[in-house]
Amino acid sequence: MKVLRTPLRRRLTLALALAATAALVTALGAGASVPLQQIAVDTFTNPDSQHATIVEPDTFASGNTIVAVAQFGRFFDGGASDIGWATSQDGGATWPSSGGLPGLTVNSVPAGPYARVSDPSVAYDAMHHVWIVSSLALDASVNGVAVVASRSTDATGTAWLGPVTIASIGPSQSFDKNWTVCDNTPTSSFYGSCYTQFDDFGHGNALKIYYSRNGGASWTASRVPNVGVIGGQPVVRDNGTVVVPIDNASETALGYTISTNGGVKFGQAFTITNITAANDPGGIRSGPLPSAEISGDNKIYVVWEDCRFRAGCTTNDLVYVTSTNGSTWSAVQRIPIDPVSSTVDHLIPGVAVDRSTSGANIHVGVAYYYYPNVNCNQATCDLNAGFISSVNGGTGWSTPQQLGPTPAGTLTMKLGWLPDTSQGRMVGDYISTSYAGGTAHPAVAFANPPPSGTCGLGLVCDQALYTTTSGLAAAGGSITANDQVVYNGPSLNGNSAFRRAH
Repeated sequence: MKVLRTPLRRRLTLALALAATAALVTALGAGASVPLQQIAVDTFTNPDSQHATIVEPDTFASGNTIVAVAQFGRFFDGGASDIGWATSQDGGATWPSSGGLPGLTVNSVPAGPYARVSDPSVAYDAMHHVWIVSSLALDASVNGVAVVASRSTDATGTAWLGPVTIASIGPSQSFDKNWTVCDNTPTSSFYGSCYTQFDDFGHGNALKIYYSRNGGASWTASRVPNVGVIGGQPVVRDNGTVVVPIDNASETALGYTISTNGGVKFGQAFTITNITAANDPGGIRSGPLPSAEISGDNKIYVVWEDCRFRAGCTTNDLVYVTSTNGSTWSAVQRIPIDPVSSTVDHLIPGVAVDRSTSGANIHVGVAYYYYPNVNCNQATCDLNAGFISSVNGGTGWSTPQQLGPTPAGTLTMKLGWLPDTSQGRMVGDYISTSYAGGTAHPAVAFANPPPSGTCGLGLVCDQALYTTTSGLAAAGGSITANDQVVYNGPSLNGNSAFRRAH
């Protein structure tokens, strides 16, 4: 039975009266654009999905090696032809190696057992010198029938083995939205452990977490609270504590759960704050899923799109919360990309935190998409990619930069150039940024004008995977926003019929 989340064409009115202090925000001039380089392209030709299309990138950096993964060949109703990868071993200067992961789908080389695959997440296990890409394996009815791990055991991230199963479905189950992270602190009691979180839509979006102690070769189920969730992104503190920032199933609250025993058991899921997000215009597929990373001194940053600081809640900013222990969280703060009076709508952030920085000098970088004018429709919306950074942990922020142009000269995308899906035109439910060598490397799905003027099944598209031509240094932070709102609830809950197609 096909089970798909209906499009997120609703936003609940905020049930709480939110107090916000008015902030005088200097109008931001448009920063200089940053040229993009193409690092991977979808070369599949199977007739049942859209080509050349790449969506939903994730990245991870270890030393000078950066591995990027994404969906290659997007299907209209869910999933992709394969998970593709691209690797740089010189800190993002060049990307000479790319391809598709072997043994996953009927389209992979060699072929695998699954019809489609989705939701790539990449991590590195420093103890075992293994790169791990988790992904969601789908059957022909677009059910999430397994969460699997593809591994590169030569530490280069260029030679990949066939997948091992993290979890496979039982009766009435359907998995979704996996994310993987590893404990890379040598002094941690759980050094070399890796963790994969996902949810089971077939049972009320039930939280699932598995752990591995052997470089992803085998996995064990954690004991977890009975709660409906989606879109978690685990982070690991230096002492081995695992913190999982995560949305409730209806994406109306952000919460967390913690394990202090290496993932054997996770405690109760608590609410950090309500989420208040407007529908992004043009019917684009988007939503307030969290993006999370952690600094060298264990400060956690969680970023999402939210409209609480805008009059009438019609336009989304990027907002964030922080925590130094995983259980006590800051007020919600606004990233001041644009004034609250602007028409700019911000969506789909990917945050990076430089693990070599700490204290008052934490470097934070955020890639994102945005519409310059929220008052648009599918035919008129201009979709751009941007980047903003801080060198002082978010006390102040740099002038934002526009990502682009591509080598083809494209700086702004039309929605019709993006692959079509059952829940709107798509760049991904998430994107990514990683720090390597002290500079940030955003990875974005970016579309050039297709030959026929539109992208779709049977048409020639041109959406590939891009990053900047050089790393982006964290800039001085003088632009501030004092708007703060906080809500702390007793527990995370909210099962819902709303569900994203994989």
